[in-house]
Amino acid sequence: MRKVIVSLGLIMLLQPVAHGVAQAAAQTPEELNLQKKMLAFLEGKAASWDGTLQAQIEPPNIKNQPKCENVEIFIPGRGATLRPTVTLGIRCLGPKPWVSYTQASIRIEGSYYITARPVRAGTTLSMQDLEQRNGDLLRLPRGTLIDPEQLVGYITRYRLNARKPIKASAIRSPLSIERGQMVYMEVRGVGFVARSEGKAMEDGEPGDHIQVRTASGQIVTATILDAHTVLIPM
Repeated sequence: MRKVIVSLGLIMLLQPVAHGVAQAAAQTPEELNLQKKMLAFLEGKAASWDGTLQAQIEPPNIKNQPKCENVEIFIPGRGATLRPTVTLGIRCLGPKPWVSYTQASIRIEGSYYITARPVRAGTTLSMQDLEQRNGDLLRLPRGTLIDPEQLVGYITRYRLNARKPIKASAIRSPLSIERGQMVYMEVRGVGFVARSEGKAMEDGEPGDHIQVRTASGQIVTATILDAHTVLIPM
């Protein structure tokens, strides 16, 4: 089960309560409700991460705002993804609309994997190539893969240095095709399958459409079936 640790900043006196949720002293019912909404919002954003959410939220300055019966929490701007430091928006939808903002410091503590040693290009990764680490998942480079099931059995596209996280762009599926690779081209019809050789002009995964050069030099579009075979439509 995901653990959540929440703080509402240094200017409020915090008193830890059950289930790892921190509660500020002397809060009004409206402030408590807003705290729950901000927590629920962050929990929803962190739901896809396999780790422990820690959030320190600065108390919003809403004392001079009209009483609000319908509040919406949001992250301004496009993307609305979690970052180590993020702005939280508080939008009152009624009875009298207003908008306020506050800051949150966020961590998601969890495990991830780095390379245990230098790994050559074209290597099929195994658990012996990986080393488990613990830390803030939000501070890993963008595109880092943290689940070993996304790593073991996949092939490195280029040399990987030791003790580094592994990005999705650094590996490919064992069923993928690389540019320049010789492939079998299949043409299928009722009761027959014709096969010849060609050269892949693009990288791709199963199901992708790539350009392939035939032995005669013609360029055709084909669908990748597996690591060695493409299908050319009739």
